[in-house]
Amino acid sequence: MLPGTAVRWATKHGFMRAGINAAARKGDEQARFFTDPAVRADPYPFYRGIRETAPLVRSRLMWATARHDLAGAVLRHEAFGVGFSDRPLPAPIGLMFRFSRRSSPIGPVDPPSMLVTDPPDHTRYRRLVSKVFTARAIEGLRPRIEQTCADLLRDKPADLIADFASLLPVTVIAEILGVPLDMRQKFLAWGNAAAPTLDLGLSFATYRQTEINIRHVNDWMRGHFARLRREPGDDLLSQLVRLDDLSEDELLATAGLLLAAGFETTVNLLGTGAWLLMRHPEQLAILREQPQRWGNAVEETLRFDSPVQVTARVCRKATEFGGEAIEPGHVVMAMLGGANRDPEVFPDPDTFDVTRTNAREHLSFSGGVHYCLGAALARLEGEIGLRMLFERYPDLRIDGEPHRRTTRVLRGFESLPVTI
Repeated sequence: MLPGTAVRWATKHGFMRAGINAAARKGDEQARFFTDPAVRADPYPFYRGIRETAPLVRSRLMWATARHDLAGAVLRHEAFGVGFSDRPLPAPIGLMFRFSRRSSPIGPVDPPSMLVTDPPDHTRYRRLVSKVFTARAIEGLRPRIEQTCADLLRDKPADLIADFASLLPVTVIAEILGVPLDMRQKFLAWGNAAAPTLDLGLSFATYRQTEINIRHVNDWMRGHFARLRREPGDDLLSQLVRLDDLSEDELLATAGLLLAAGFETTVNLLGTGAWLLMRHPEQLAILREQPQRWGNAVEETLRFDSPVQVTARVCRKATEFGGEAIEPGHVVMAMLGGANRDPEVFPDPDTFDVTRTNAREHLSFSGGVHYCLGAALARLEGEIGLRMLFERYPDLRIDGEPHRRTTRVLRGFESLPVTI
């Protein structure tokens, strides 16, 4: 066992897991989101119930909203932040947590990752990355993404996730970060194993395995930084290394987040988009007749079945929000998947419609200062990947039982068997 693993699990997940299970036993509705397999399989009726109960619903665990206006507002509100590790803890637990962090690997949800860091540190990290992650640079990747798609689609996919949806984004992000192509499968395995860290209340066995894989990524990345310092390339990571404005831990957190975010959510976007279009051939027919709509089809996929279902913010100062008094330390969960089906914003929200005029108003890329830095890249890969997939294999269809991922924050397919 890694040093401090049990203590880190207890402070990050163990106490929360016990609280979730206790709340579930008492009939707490929000606890069902974390415990009920039926909600994981289809969370949208659950979101509807939350939305119809009240604009902002409180449980034993936290506040929650599935309304589009409030979910968007909490992401932008100055009284809320993401630095959950800064929340006050009982003295013994706080001491345990600080001690355990000495040997902790740095994952996507560990400081100093941008995902869990508030301004001013977040502002500094994002400004540095934005210098080399520009819209012009992303659009410049279009020819390379198209070539990668063409290479991957030479062979008929049997499992759309393993043979295409996972390989396209991991290949692209590997090139952006200067990672050798032969590491592609290794990073997929590490990324898939680390993905559950976004969920709450992990079992000890699951958490232990995620730590092992995150440590593998950390160790490899440290060696990679040294190589790039000796022999820098034209990739984004070489540019970040050359800036010399980030500490080793900050560089590690930034690279790890870009790597994970660069393919985890896009795998889900591609898999879900293909699944939806195979199940709705009338929508695919529209895209064949009007190919200019492929970009909007990606937006509708993001709205209809978001790759990231929920995100949370912690209150920093007492504030009135959604008609309720929110105290410091209270957590508000923005149910993005529910907000994206709010009928006040999206008429007939449970219908998948690639011609929907306001599909882009979804919240799938979060909002405010934490709006997804890779949104443009995900959109580009989604548009090119789905278009070229169905151009190459117009008769693609589901062939067997798809299997969804077991995660709850990230939603997508683990396997999607298809035939031509």
